[in-house]
Amino acid sequence: MRLLIADPDQARRAQLSLLLEFVDYGEVAAAVDYDGWHDHPVLEEGVDLVVVGHSGDEAQTARQVEALAQRVGSGIPILLVQERPSGQGMPQSLSQAITGVIEQPFRQSQLLHALQLADIHRRSDRDAVRGRNVELFRSLVGNSRAIRKVRKLIEQVADSEANVLILGESGTGKEVVARNLHYYSSRRDKPFVPVNCGAIPPDLLESELFGHEKGAFTGAISSRQGRFEMAQGGTLFLDEIGDMPLAMQVKLLRVIQERVFERVGSNKSITADVRIIAATHRDLEQEIAEGRFREDLYYRLNVFPIDMPPLRERVEDIPLLINELISRLEHEQRGSVRLTPAAIAALCQYSWPGNVRELSNLMERLVIMYPYGVVDVRDLPEKFRRDMVVPEEAGASSAEIPAPALLSGDVVRLPSEGLDLKEHLSNLEYSLIKQALEDADGVVAHAAKRLHMRRTTLVEKMRKYGLQRTDQASGI
Repeated sequence: MRLLIADPDQARRAQLSLLLEFVDYGEVAAAVDYDGWHDHPVLEEGVDLVVVGHSGDEAQTARQVEALAQRVGSGIPILLVQERPSGQGMPQSLSQAITGVIEQPFRQSQLLHALQLADIHRRSDRDAVRGRNVELFRSLVGNSRAIRKVRKLIEQVADSEANVLILGESGTGKEVVARNLHYYSSRRDKPFVPVNCGAIPPDLLESELFGHEKGAFTGAISSRQGRFEMAQGGTLFLDEIGDMPLAMQVKLLRVIQERVFERVGSNKSITADVRIIAATHRDLEQEIAEGRFREDLYYRLNVFPIDMPPLRERVEDIPLLINELISRLEHEQRGSVRLTPAAIAALCQYSWPGNVRELSNLMERLVIMYPYGVVDVRDLPEKFRRDMVVPEEAGASSAEIPAPALLSGDVVRLPSEGLDLKEHLSNLEYSLIKQALEDADGVVAHAAKRLHMRRTTLVEKMRKYGLQRTDQASGI
């Protein structure tokens, strides 16, 4: 976070720099007077926030703010430092250009409030101006039964007006589903507006959702649209709805029921023409039982539920996901990498508590560490190969090589004395079938799924090797 302070008051510049450093908000890249910022190199390098000190002259201050706004662009928030909100005589152009006000004498709570407004402004404008590349989110990669079911549900509900509740662990791709629902709906030409209900402070959430009028609260020196207005005609995605405070749940329920809302500080009703999609990683029924979520809101949102499976339950999709993630990195010209079969086998054995997001982060890390290289199992971070046993000596006999290592042609070596290939493959097949049955607690259908084969085929192979079925009682 890089900050520019433009203030004709030298003492105030120094005091504000110390305060910003104290609250650990970022680096004050430059603190200059009105004349010092025009040719300052910090503007070429880029800034994330501009703070302008009021000179005492409204017109002069307005000219400086307008010039800075043109120079840094509309996506960069500008905060005005003044002794108190003037409330009169402020040019309209100045009100529109400023994100918030920092009052003197400085108070930490008011300063943090203004900085939070700046953060929200920057994120909102970045999403609105740059947008999100729909192509990256349109496809749900995988051929597993679970992901095919998700795609089918999206196809069924996308073009309706029903509210959708997406459930699943963090990192499973709930926003991917929401963007697919929007993309395949009749609202696709209108905005898709995401809101992370857990990332916005409770005292700012109402303003963020419904907007506010000038003077509605300290620092609200101009009117501002909320996310409901931004999403008019389109889709509003309420991420982490389970983290929304109870007081806000009541207000959201009213909007969903009546399809109208008011900005903070206004009594003028605005029609809400939006399709609502919500998502959470929490068990909302448990949250209701513990009094943290309203039951009536739950039933309003849960018209059409979609469950996103964790990555550990669709292991067969991991190779496809790896290829897709690498293709995206290549498309973004961020580099490339290739994984050996042994490395992919190791990743398929990992439990993935962070789900697809964790896999995506790993691919980015490998691209940085091994640009345009080949990653073997030994090159993976230690936690991903903890359960993999790779032979240290290339000349080890086939009987000494663990089954997982045999999945990789880059690891297995032909012993110098040779081997009976047919017998070796039979031993390998027996070993893998036995492992699959043990992992599946003897349930043949589950073991067949792990081995990517038909259940009847597995039963025949079990007869061939004399392996006992233990799932007769279950009727499988």
